Amino acid sequence: MNNLLNKRRAGVLLHITSLPGADKQGNLGQDAYNFVNFLHNSGVSVWQTLPLGMTHADGSPYQCLSAHAGNPTLIDTDGLVALNWLHPEDQCTECKGSYAFNKTCLIAKAYKGFIDRATEQDKNDFIHFCAEKAFWLDDFSLFIALRNVFNKQSWIQWPKPFKERDVSALAEARQRLAENIINIKFEQYIFFKQWMSLKKHANEKGIFLFGDIPIFVSYDSADVWSNRKVFKLNDSCDMSVVAGVPPDYFSTTGQRWGNPHYDWKYLAKTNFAWWTERMETQLEQFDILRIDHFRGLEAAWEIPADEPTAQQGEWVKAPGQALLNAIKNKLGAIPLVAEDLGIITDEVEALRDEFNLPGMKILQFAFGGNSDNPYLPDNYERNCVVYTGTHDNDTTVGWSNSISEHEKNYVYDYLGNPSMSLHCALIQAALGSVANLAVIPMQDILELGTEARMNTPGTTTGNWNWRFQWHQLNNDKVTRLSHLVSLFNRR
Repeated sequence: MNNLLNKRRAGVLLHITSLPGADKQGNLGQDAYNFVNFLHNSGVSVWQTLPLGMTHADGSPYQCLSAHAGNPTLIDTDGLVALNWLHPEDQCTECKGSYAFNKTCLIAKAYKGFIDRATEQDKNDFIHFCAEKAFWLDDFSLFIALRNVFNKQSWIQWPKPFKERDVSALAEARQRLAENIINIKFEQYIFFKQWMSLKKHANEKGIFLFGDIPIFVSYDSADVWSNRKVFKLNDSCDMSVVAGVPPDYFSTTGQRWGNPHYDWKYLAKTNFAWWTERMETQLEQFDILRIDHFRGLEAAWEIPADEPTAQQGEWVKAPGQALLNAIKNKLGAIPLVAEDLGIITDEVEALRDEFNLPGMKILQFAFGGNSDNPYLPDNYERNCVVYTGTHDNDTTVGWSNSISEHEKNYVYDYLGNPSMSLHCALIQAALGSVANLAVIPMQDILELGTEARMNTPGTTTGNWNWRFQWHQLNNDKVTRLSHLVSLFNRR
């Protein structure tokens, strides 16, 4: 394990889309820099976000169009104006009204300004970026260009030559769509340029960026379209089994995610090249990484594709040890966190512990059982990450309003803070625990209720929309956070 995770630290969980700002969602502009400054001034040294990928229409960052590409809707167009690649009066009226503010036409205008007014160094940087990222960028840019031509239909519905990647058809499309393709590459160049600038600012302020890797990728993605041997698909490119989890705390029918499963035998023959390339891209963007649904690296729940829920399925073994060894051999000792929530077996724990990966502890899960509940702070080891709740939970204020009086009494009895509001007591318990890293969702710092929940697992609408406003972060809240970070030696 990388030593970034060996020191006592405090973190805040906030996705980029939840930042304030003039756009319909947060972006990589000034408010992101202001948030870094707030973390620095509070003594917090970790900023955790959700995945940064290009989402489908539902906005879920866990079902992206690429495992490598960034989300262009996060681009700060004011930054393009500052570079003189875009004029302040330029508008993007034709792109408004979708789930997220689609900036494609504005960035296309910025590309023309880039061609006319960028320095030679900038132009060379763009050429270098396209060459360095060609192993994924070439297929991704063609995929998005074709997807736009075919009215954003899934690639499985495209005309046969494009669905099956006929060489002559793709060559013709690259030529015919050349202007669109270069604009898509430019979008990615700008995204990475702005993100790496933000990362540099954060690191200079002593803030480490903590990213999230969904274990599975979307079926409708450039990855599956261009790397189909990596996935369990039949000769018609259909899925016979899909990913998810069986019934659990979140859902009585389980969660049917619908992602394709990996063909681990093929991946093993390549020494897991697709996975190590994916990890390399993420390590460029982040200092710390969480593998979402880590237990899927030991065994994954395979659901027959024709089943409407996740109730019917089976656990199928995965070569997690071989994969993690391949990643370690290629990339060294990297700071990985295992999302080990849900149905966790001895084998999953053994895999996590073999690689000395910190697991996760959720305080909202701690008070519904007995004294051996692994989420109770007295059962923690130092090598773990504790949260009051995650993006998949209700806010802690919302949670505290929903539990029984018996549970509330248990929380107060255990924590010994009967005069303190329940959500404040949980924040203090997380920061005061022995866990090396304690992460608090921004909603809990702002003391917000269920209306600020980020996601409800098993649902497809009403998620990923929450944003905070600076006026909600008053001096009392900042002072209290800073005091607790200092009190529990997390500076």
